[in-house]
Amino acid sequence: MKILVVEDQTKTGNYLKQGLTEAGFVVDLARTGEDGLHCALTEAYDLLVLDVMLPGIDGLEVLRGIRRAGRETPVLFLTARDEVDDRVRGLESGADDYLVKPFAFSELLARVRSLLRRGGKATESELLRAANLELDLMRRRVSRSGKRIDLTAKEFALLELLLRRQGEVLPRSLIASQVWDMNFDSDTNVIEVAIRRLRAKIDDDFEPKLIRTVRGMGYVLEAATCD
Repeated sequence: MKILVVEDQTKTGNYLKQGLTEAGFVVDLARTGEDGLHCALTEAYDLLVLDVMLPGIDGLEVLRGIRRAGRETPVLFLTARDEVDDRVRGLESGADDYLVKPFAFSELLARVRSLLRRGGKATESELLRAANLELDLMRRRVSRSGKRIDLTAKEFALLELLLRRQGEVLPRSLIASQVWDMNFDSDTNVIEVAIRRLRAKIDDDFEPKLIRTVRGMGYVLEAATCD
């Protein structure tokens, strides 16, 4: 699935591109309204993530140009404006959803997937699997050996990240940024606690063990490894 992000703030744009890429999407990044409109009209995208406040033509004009051209690509508006009139103008211009800054990346990812499903499309895989573990992205369900496992939202996001990058050792800094939307703090044990709780739910009563700690490096989920 291919996504176009139109965002002029360098830090935010790079953050969105990295996060969406690591979530399994192909991502193009445009920095201005003109570039965003050009890309949207000359390339095929499954979704646009469009900032309202852009240099040159703003996000509303970009969206109107896309809709005038007959493109029905789903559009998620990003806006720092929390006024009802601004949100209404965006929706009336053809936006499918909006998200007010600042936002958690996990919420943006949920909105992205919802819009893709609403448009009759799916992400690269609706089901993520490792051994006898299965994660259903659409239904937000996890099961192992046919037994349903209830996870919190953060545990689900953590497991999804591990499954998408299975076989790859993920440093705690990456997990912190992707799941908790925060910079890594070496003094916090939030990740260790979350990993321990996730293991208790998906590993303790099952074989093979899937989540492994790589000392000094991070964590990895791989079906062929036993503790």
